[in-house]
Amino acid sequence: MSYLGLDIGTTGCKAARFDADGHPLAFAYREYPLLSPQPGWAEIDSEQVCRECFAVIREAAAPPGDPIAAIGISCQGEAFTPVGADGRMLARAMVSSDSRAVPLVERFGQQFDPRRLYEITGHTPHPMFTLYKLLWLKQERPEIWDAARRFYCFEDLFQSRLGLEPGISWPLAGRTMLFDVRRHQWDEQILDRLELDPSRLARPVPSGAVVGAISRAAASELGLGGEVLVVAGGHDQPTGALGAGIAAPGKAMYATGTVECICPCFDRPILADDLFRNNLCTYDYTLPDTYTTVAFSLTGGNLLRWFRDQWAQAEVEAAGRSGEDPYELILRGLSAEPTDLVVLPYFTPSGTPYFDARLPGAVLGLRLSTTRGEFLRGLLEGVALEMRLNVEILERVGLPIAEFRAIGGGARSTVLTELKASVLGRPITTLAVTEAGCLGAAMLACSAHTSTPAFDLASHWVKPRAAIEPNPQWAKRYDDKFQAYRELYPTLKEFYRSSSRNVG
Repeated sequence: MSYLGLDIGTTGCKAARFDADGHPLAFAYREYPLLSPQPGWAEIDSEQVCRECFAVIREAAAPPGDPIAAIGISCQGEAFTPVGADGRMLARAMVSSDSRAVPLVERFGQQFDPRRLYEITGHTPHPMFTLYKLLWLKQERPEIWDAARRFYCFEDLFQSRLGLEPGISWPLAGRTMLFDVRRHQWDEQILDRLELDPSRLARPVPSGAVVGAISRAAASELGLGGEVLVVAGGHDQPTGALGAGIAAPGKAMYATGTVECICPCFDRPILADDLFRNNLCTYDYTLPDTYTTVAFSLTGGNLLRWFRDQWAQAEVEAAGRSGEDPYELILRGLSAEPTDLVVLPYFTPSGTPYFDARLPGAVLGLRLSTTRGEFLRGLLEGVALEMRLNVEILERVGLPIAEFRAIGGGARSTVLTELKASVLGRPITTLAVTEAGCLGAAMLACSAHTSTPAFDLASHWVKPRAAIEPNPQWAKRYDDKFQAYRELYPTLKEFYRSSSRNVG
């Protein structure tokens, strides 16, 4: 038998098929556009997302071999789709970086104490979360709010397209800010304030739970034969961390995707004051009786994509002719040494620790002598320095990280991985399978089908490839730069506050 992991991301979806020993058999990917009809808005077409998910599953299932026994789903967080009584999707999904709900965060905080919200949900207020996006929909699009029979995140939305009564995984439910992360149920107090009946949401289930078997109609459309189970996976970051082999404290996944993210594993919920002040959450991990947090930059890999679209047309065209990855060609032009630039990487709303949706990014230290390769490296250094800021906070609350496991597209680049290791001052291990979201989801599918604990599967499905050590010379320079970086956010925040007062 074989097992398929589906990873539904912000700008594309992937499907990967693995045999019973975790060896990859097939892979497929489809991209879809991130839409911004107004400043601060970031949406994807949910209908198109589901079509592309069907396409990648068909492609990954097509090569001959062991039949697929079960499918697990890894999914972006926060984004939801309103669905009518007839199953029709009523609006596009607002993704994590959508900031239109900014005014509602403070307004809801006046009705529901943020500290109390944190004690229930393990999260601190930010417009990315489903709670505030739902508030915006209710206030600004009441006709859609009233017409919607269900509000589904993409894991449960796609399950419904497979003919199932959906079950949302605990890790994904945690990202809505509607979910009690200790009682593992939708929170009545929060739903009451939102005037949202829990029947309009999917039932919460633990990662690895069997949601059902694919309907005959959906199986036929996907080219699948026999009974195929659908298994709850989780939010893409902890699912990817499982796919990176993170199964105990002391190690963490480092993901370079649309969002850059660090995701560890710990054995109890930690709701500490320092985490609360720095917006570092606590919610369910993908293994039983475990929890996680996510330290992240919403700009993350979007920054490299932005550079590609704005200044790397020559590499894109060359990649089209040669069949190479355009990002590999772009990274070949990276300057060979750390730069003198200091970059605040808030080209989208920031992630942790500040949750600042207003302060824009900045590049300091530019000269006429600054090269394109230095500019690119400076951007990537900025994201890595932001992640180091988060790692230090986790250490303060007793969550030290000795080693990182690299996943995502950026993990394929040795030079980029060495840059990150040098900034963090810790080794980063690359893996044989970098599409860890798919691998983690397939691992949960296999666990559900065979009754083998996912913890045991992680020990032999995940195959480390190489440990990239920090470059000692670079690490010293980044230690010095980090001290300057610490001061950048408060300095620029005060500058923009003063500027707005002066303009006013």
